[in-house]
Amino acid sequence: MIPTQDASARKTEIDEKLKQEQDTLSFIRENLEKSDQLTKGMVSILSSFESRLMQLENSIIPVHKQTENLQRLQDNVDKTLSCMDHVISYYHVAKDTDKIIKEGPSGRLDEYLACIAKIQKAVEYFQDNNPDSPELNTVKARFEKGKELLEAEFHSLLTRYSKPVPPILILDLIGGDDELETQEEVTLDHLPESVLQDVICISSWLVEYGRNQDFMSVYFQIRSSQLDRSLKSLKEHFRKSSASSGVLYSPAVQNKRKDTPTKKPPKRPGTIRKAQNLLKQYSQHGLDGKKGGSNLTPMEGKDDVLDIEIDSYIHCISAFVKLAQSEYQLLTDIIPEHHQKKTFDSLIQEALDNLMLEGDNIVSAARRAIMRHDYSAVLTIFPILKHLKQTKPEFDQVLQGTAASTKNKLPSLITSMEAIGAKALEEFADSIKNDPDKEYNMPKDGTVHELTSNAILFLQQLLDFQETAGAMLASQVLGDTYNIPLDPRETSSSASSYSSEFSRRLLSTYICKVLGNLQLNLLSKSKVYEDTALSAIFLHNNYNYTLKSLEKSELIQLVSVTQRKAETQYRELIEQQIQSYQRSWLKVIEYITDRNMPVFQPGAKLKDKERQMIKDKFKICGLQGFNDGLEELCKIQKVWAIPDKDQRDAIRQAQKRMITQAYRAFLQRYTNISFTKNPEKYYKYRPEQVEAMIERLFDTSA
Repeated sequence: MIPTQDASARKTEIDEKLKQEQDTLSFIRENLEKSDQLTKGMVSILSSFESRLMQLENSIIPVHKQTENLQRLQDNVDKTLSCMDHVISYYHVAKDTDKIIKEGPSGRLDEYLACIAKIQKAVEYFQDNNPDSPELNTVKARFEKGKELLEAEFHSLLTRYSKPVPPILILDLIGGDDELETQEEVTLDHLPESVLQDVICISSWLVEYGRNQDFMSVYFQIRSSQLDRSLKSLKEHFRKSSASSGVLYSPAVQNKRKDTPTKKPPKRPGTIRKAQNLLKQYSQHGLDGKKGGSNLTPMEGKDDVLDIEIDSYIHCISAFVKLAQSEYQLLTDIIPEHHQKKTFDSLIQEALDNLMLEGDNIVSAARRAIMRHDYSAVLTIFPILKHLKQTKPEFDQVLQGTAASTKNKLPSLITSMEAIGAKALEEFADSIKNDPDKEYNMPKDGTVHELTSNAILFLQQLLDFQETAGAMLASQVLGDTYNIPLDPRETSSSASSYSSEFSRRLLSTYICKVLGNLQLNLLSKSKVYEDTALSAIFLHNNYNYTLKSLEKSELIQLVSVTQRKAETQYRELIEQQIQSYQRSWLKVIEYITDRNMPVFQPGAKLKDKERQMIKDKFKICGLQGFNDGLEELCKIQKVWAIPDKDQRDAIRQAQKRMITQAYRAFLQRYTNISFTKNPEKYYKYRPEQVEAMIERLFDTSA
């Protein structure tokens, strides 16, 4: 049971909490009432505000709409005025641009093009909006006038600033000195940069707005003329420089050479000139039955000019390639891409045609010369043809995209040169075989015949042009002519596809053919001599000269490609002729052989009859015959010639051994036989004197 005191305290506590809760509830009720009152007041205020806003909106919206309409009207008015100003400006374009158009674009291209643009817009406006207006005709005329002046400016700029490339610069461009360690790249600036930009700008406008392609014709005509003039000036410079000082390259390159070794001059002009001189003399005088060429004066002046023309043409070919490349680079900046190849084709035609015409003239001249049996003409073609074939890949690259007729010009020229060259080679071989045996044209001293020296000299020229000569022969499919089997790997449908090895064998066979023809002709010519010994000396000299010439040059290597024993065969021929010559002395030795003289014992006493018999024998067929024969042969053979010193000495030594051995043996047999009181009457020469006489053989100065 809870104590009374605790229950009372507990009740008091609960009453206090109840009272507090009642107070809190009363406070909340009072606040709720105040809140309701505030809410009612706010609702009343908002209702009043909404009513007033509605009244304001009803008043403002009509004003706003009216203002908006007014603003729109204002904008329309402004736009209309702007359009009117713009339209009116088109009516004033002709007047506003009149002065600038009349004065032309020179010196102010940008301003001029801006005026043209205004005129063009005016034309478009009138065409779209008022095609029947007179103003359209006015601005159209002004536009055409402006376009004409732009075309005229294009023509004027190209004409004024397009100059032929100086020959000095061209020579630098084609690399006049390949031996320079450092070769600066040479570039051509055909037009000043500012002019080039103006030309590009005009051409772009004419293509895009002018709708005119006539300027392309103007361009290629002007640039074509400059290209042709550049090549002609190079020719003229080449002739003048070569004629005056022999300097073929530019001063710029020459200055670079000051501290470098002098470039060795090309071998071709000098050796070919010599060959041409000799061959012309032979062909013009040997075949015609006139005096031989040994006493003729070489036509140096004429051949100098020929050399200059050949070198000039070769340089012009290289120059054309470089200049054409440069022209194409310039053209790509000015001419639209889809017109570039056609324009370039037209641009190079004049210069290319002139080069091909000059080449055709060279071929024609060679053809005429060959008809006159002047086979030196082929030597003129060799360096040109070699250079053309070396240049052809670069040539073809330059002509990419041009017409087929343009691309075929160089191959056609090469084909013509190969054909005429092959003809000259073949006819030269035939001329060696068929050269007539003319007594008055034979060397009286049995030295080397001009036919031999000319043939060898001609063949030596082939060494510098082996591939070219081989290609000449291969181009005519001469394998059948020379009975050379054609390996499918070495041949194809085009001559250019022949392998270098096949061409080398073909050239080797040709050289062997010429040498064979020469040998047969020399053998025939040797029969002109009545003296068989002189005939042997003649053949010996010619065979020896041929062999030595082959050995001193690379001809022997070429010959050995198809004739491996050629050297041995020539040595055998030379030895045969030496033996044939030595037989001419047998009749001299015959006088002092035993069968021509009586036999006596040394120291035996001879009867008068026997002494007289010995004297008669000595006088008629013994020593007297020997002495007379020795003197006669020495007198005759002294004026004969053996140009080769080694051969001359060897033959002399062999003769001395053969004669003096027999002579000494004879003297030993009859030294102890006393058949006369005056032996010096019969023993005219001592062995040493005989040797001295033989030593003077083949010595015209003795």
